[in-house]
Amino acid sequence: MPPRSKVEALPSDVREDLERQLVQNSFSKYRELSEWLAEQGFQISKSSLHSYGQNFEERLGSLKRVSEQARVVVSENPDDDGAVNDALIRLVQEKAFTLLLEMEVDAKDVNLPKLMKVIADLSRASVSQKRLASEVRQQAREEAAKIATNAARQNGFTEDQAAFIRAEILGVKIQDE
Repeated sequence: MPPRSKVEALPSDVREDLERQLVQNSFSKYRELSEWLAEQGFQISKSSLHSYGQNFEERLGSLKRVSEQARVVVSENPDDDGAVNDALIRLVQEKAFTLLLEMEVDAKDVNLPKLMKVIADLSRASVSQKRLASEVRQQAREEAAKIATNAARQNGFTEDQAAFIRAEILGVKIQDE
C-alpha cells in the first residue's frame, strides 16, 4: 500500500485553504503553493501538489457534473411527493435483503442489534417519507380548494355551490340538512 499523501496529512484548516487556492488559481501555480506551505511549516513538493491537485480537480469536476445532472432532473421532474426518496429507500431495503440472503454468514457473527437498528431506521424513514408526501398532497388540495372557492364566489356562485366545489376538491362529503 502506498504511503499516505503529505497533502492529505495536512491539518484540515490548512488543506481547506490549499484546496481553496487550487480552485482560485485554476489548478496552477504549484510552485507558489509549495512555497506558501513551506511558510506554514509544511514541506511538500510542487509535483506532489500537482498530483493532489489533479485528483482534487477530477473529484470537483465529477461533483459539479453530478450536481448539474441532479438539478436538471429535479427541474424537469419535480418530486413533490417524494417518489425519488421513496425509491431510494426501497432500493436500499432490497439491496440489504438480497445481501442478507446471499451472505453465507454464521449467525453468531451477525451483529443482530445493529442490523435491527438499520432496518428500523429504514422503516422510520419510509414512514416519514409517506407522511410528508401525504401532508404535501393535503396542503396542495387545501390551496386548490381555497383558490377554487374564491374564484367561484367572485363569479357569482352561491355559498352552497362554492362549498360543494371545495368539498369535491378536498374529497369530503357535505352534510345534508
